[in-house]
Amino acid sequence: MTFDLIHTDAGSAARCGLITTSHGQIETPIFMPVGTLGSVKGVHLRELKDDIRAQIILGNTYHLYLRPGLDVLAKAGGLHRFNGFGRPMLTDSGGFQVFSLTGIRKLSDEGCEFRSHIDGSRHFFTPERVMDIERTIGADIMMAFDECPPGTADYAYARRSLDLTHSWLRRCVKRFRETEPHYGYPQALFPIVQGCTYKDLRQESARFVTEFDAEGYAIGGLAVGEPAEVMYEMIEVVNDILPTTRPRYLMGVGTPVNILEAIERGVDMFDCVMPTRNGRNAMLFTAEGILNMRNAKWADDFSPVDPDGHCFADTQYTRAYLHHLFKAKELLAMQIASIHNLAFYLWLVGEARRQIQADNFGPWKQDMVERLSRRL
Repeated sequence: MTFDLIHTDAGSAARCGLITTSHGQIETPIFMPVGTLGSVKGVHLRELKDDIRAQIILGNTYHLYLRPGLDVLAKAGGLHRFNGFGRPMLTDSGGFQVFSLTGIRKLSDEGCEFRSHIDGSRHFFTPERVMDIERTIGADIMMAFDECPPGTADYAYARRSLDLTHSWLRRCVKRFRETEPHYGYPQALFPIVQGCTYKDLRQESARFVTEFDAEGYAIGGLAVGEPAEVMYEMIEVVNDILPTTRPRYLMGVGTPVNILEAIERGVDMFDCVMPTRNGRNAMLFTAEGILNMRNAKWADDFSPVDPDGHCFADTQYTRAYLHHLFKAKELLAMQIASIHNLAFYLWLVGEARRQIQADNFGPWKQDMVERLSRRL
């Protein structure tokens, strides 16, 4: 994997670049639709490629390990062949799932024992095991195994958690370097910066991960309960240390406003379930603000969802029709809304890229943040 930094905005740290992998190129800043189980919920491959124009999607190690399982993925020739996407993919190591399984998992220096949320069966993840699993899945970009502490963690907990994450990272890198890809193309490993909301821990972690001279770096443990302004501060702290010559991936973030604020602070890659999850619950994002499609005000509004025509749904479906589908609990409503939101997110980061190249990101972002914050 390579990363070419193309341009940095004249008035901010916002930048655009190009990631090249064996499965294609990725223009940054980029949003990655979440395909936890190898599929983006409610979205066909044709729509993902042609309507949404996704350049890369994300899968999850924990979930893919449990089902369909490693035997199936290996026999298929990896996730690319199994789901047919064919473009770049990234796998989250399962660290966030470890965090979210409180009550059915047990952490130790060796790794994490947990019970499957499907059938209660016991499993054990070590850093080495996670690297082996991600090799079998075969994503272009692999994430190191980490613990993701809650945003409200006290300093003592955050300290212990960071020490554990750093210890696991050493083992991840060792295993990664002593093994080979399974399917004939290279994979990259991104370490994850942790440290909760404590500036000194974030600085320590950012310095620590750069010692491994990785092909990219991730910022984890944000958007997990802390105020947005604290999240932005932590991004600035970390990006002051991470090398400018490598892509920076902010994990699990977030709203359109969150993404623009992070781009301004030098972040290149994003993922979040919000476009599809909120879409399934009738919330649509547009360039003029947020729409709740269940509201009665849309019942006889025959205008496009987004009048600017940025997204797939705009040219085919009206607000009145989508309102009707949600009220009638038609499955098509959730599909249209999911495709629309994903297409909007991809349009947003694409437009951010264009504004960066024009050295106009700051004024454009300020105007967009005001629009995106409205409830229509």
